[in-house]
Amino acid sequence: MSDNEVIKKQVIKLATEIIELDLKRDEKFEELTVLAGNHAYEILRRVQNG
Repeated sequence: MSDNEVIKKQVIKLATEIIELDLKRDEKFEELTVLAGNHAYEILRRVQNG
């Protein structure tokens, strides 16, 4: 397997992982929205910013 093929596989793997994380984030944010209602975004930002 050439270096280019290895790099291509790594790139595809990383892109797939990013997509999976993005979907998981959406799922978790939806859960937060159910619990916190309209305040979910504000709560997320406050926790994120410390």
